[in-house]
Amino acid sequence: MTPDTGSPGRGSASSAHGDTAAPASRATGPSAKEAGPPGHGPSAPDRAAAGTGDERGGGHRTHRKWSARRVTSAVVAAVILVAAVAALVDVIAVRAGRPAAAWRRHLADELATRPVDDVWMLTGAAVAAALGVWLIILALTPGQRRWLPMRSPADCPRLRAFLDRDGAADLLRNAAMRVPGVSAAHVRVRRHRIRARADVRFRDARQVRDDLTAVLDEERDRLALARPPRVVVRVRRRPD
Repeated sequence: MTPDTGSPGRGSASSAHGDTAAPASRATGPSAKEAGPPGHGPSAPDRAAAGTGDERGGGHRTHRKWSARRVTSAVVAAVILVAAVAALVDVIAVRAGRPAAAWRRHLADELATRPVDDVWMLTGAAVAAALGVWLIILALTPGQRRWLPMRSPADCPRLRAFLDRDGAADLLRNAAMRVPGVSAAHVRVRRHRIRARADVRFRDARQVRDDLTAVLDEERDRLALARPPRVVVRVRRRPD
């Protein structure tokens, strides 16, 4: 478990799995105290059933971790800085009585003489529009899809913790391998869905699938995710 940073993989997932048991048990205490006498609002079980996955635990929405996007910001800032410095130096040179730079005269001539429906004009406009849309998407989306937000404990609602997807997949795969009849398992964790594929060596495939679904549901709940993904299990029988 990591507030904002942490190394991906098995280590970070194991620490997150170990730290979620205490907050889950502490979250039941304040709910019972806040229920109050009858007639003064819903009881704690009713509020838990009515609440969404985003509001369980701390009573507030838990959002994804925002990416700093330092590389993208540095590249955009460097390009803007170079273009602004080049234009400023050329303007100062023109004000000092020197002729304008060749690149600026060529650019001004091209923009003045080429029609609007020219291929190069349309291509440049399309590239500029695509870059603008890409930057807007980066500015308005959180990114960091590999980190799954976890539930905040009721006694510390400002605590934010995240679980690495690869670490969560390793924990779920280890749980799947403990199901009798499963010889191999592959688990992929996404935002809304956990896809598990298992090979069955013995036992009935339907029974193995039911047991595997129950085990993965239980292990997913132990991860204390703010928005628990849905578990989808597929099994296939492998000949001995």
